[in-house]
Amino acid sequence: MKFGLFSLVANHPDPATGKAPSQHERLRQVVDYAKFAEDLGFDAYGVGERHGEPFLSSAPPVILAAIAERTSRVRLLTTLTVISVLDPVRVAEDYATLDQLSGGRLELMIGKGNDPRHFPLFGLSEERQWEYQSENFELLRRLFYEENVTWSGEFRTPLTDVTTQPRPFHERPRIWHGSASSTESTELAARFGDPLFTANGFHPKKKYADLIDHYRQRWADYGHDPADALVGSGAGGLYVARTSQEALDGYRPYFEALTKTPAYQHNKSEFTTLEDKIANGSALVGSPQQVIDKIGDYHDSFGHEVQAVSVDGLTDGEARAVLELFASEVMPVVANQLPSRDW
Repeated sequence: MKFGLFSLVANHPDPATGKAPSQHERLRQVVDYAKFAEDLGFDAYGVGERHGEPFLSSAPPVILAAIAERTSRVRLLTTLTVISVLDPVRVAEDYATLDQLSGGRLELMIGKGNDPRHFPLFGLSEERQWEYQSENFELLRRLFYEENVTWSGEFRTPLTDVTTQPRPFHERPRIWHGSASSTESTELAARFGDPLFTANGFHPKKKYADLIDHYRQRWADYGHDPADALVGSGAGGLYVARTSQEALDGYRPYFEALTKTPAYQHNKSEFTTLEDKIANGSALVGSPQQVIDKIGDYHDSFGHEVQAVSVDGLTDGEARAVLELFASEVMPVVANQLPSRDW
């Protein structure tokens, strides 16, 4: 197993004090965490994309460029790029620039986005979000992987003999497909032979396992070697402590604050208590051995080779303590038990 630390750069207030960092402080903190994650042995750092409060992640290529200058080894992921609302030409230019600056450490993750506010903000119809995703991705893929592209579609002006600049550092940077709720994304990933990353955040395991099973089945249907399918997974929260009771007590105020957020309510999560989310959902909350066992249990269903975690919402001191314990007592054990071909 390989490990990534992901962030949507949510700027939540501290549940105890009600105070949130300034926007400057929070953005600098994200860059610092990427360096911290690299020092702890994480394999990747990811920055998502959102366009509205409480998130400060409207410009992931800018944040990742700052991270590229502070780090030397970690893969840099977009988790995810909201391709359904973006111009593929601009995306190709921005991320090829980042790939060049980082020496080829970029891996894109694309999707239609998990926030309905995106569509009216960019003057688009939410009802056509899957069509936007499919057309924009197919154009982006060609711009990233080909030169002298001639193309026409429904949602933007045609292109004739276009080669975007700069070119990516490597010939074919990898593009993951983020999946949270629909077989539209798993179908697209399977058709093009790309890896899949399941959000695995708000719902019971079966919902996400069914999407992964669909991806693997359609992967084979398209004639790809089943052994080549690659899956990564997120988790619905991280709080590792020395004992399970310490973890429960430490994470409870953050979970209660999370359930009041628009994102949690929009996703209609079935979990109303922390105990229910830990027992029946993907939250990695407990002692190191409990978290090791939980990742292993999900691996039995998902067969994933990359595990992503997030400490968004935790105070700086708690986030660092949780990450240090996770990196020292969970990651080495899981990496040894569950080998990964990736990175």
